[in-house]
Amino acid sequence: MTLLVLSALWVIAATIVAFLPMRSQYAPGIVLLFAAPVLIFFIGRELGWLAAGLALFAFLSMFRNPLRYFWKRARGERPEVPK
Repeated sequence: MTLLVLSALWVIAATIVAFLPMRSQYAPGIVLLFAAPVLIFFIGRELGWLAAGLALFAFLSMFRNPLRYFWKRARGERPEVPK
């Protein structure tokens, strides 16, 4: 049950961060971005691969723009950061 509470708190925190202005989203967004794979791993371990797959899909949907930015940076491109 604790894992479900942590997952719900992560979703609430991500929603609150989304309401912040863009320049205020970076620090809490990075923390949420790095916490998500750990949380998804534990979801998969306790609830199975289907629940982990759904959590991964939700994570990729919510963080598609930051992940796209980091993907472009990893490939050597210089993507533009929104102001």
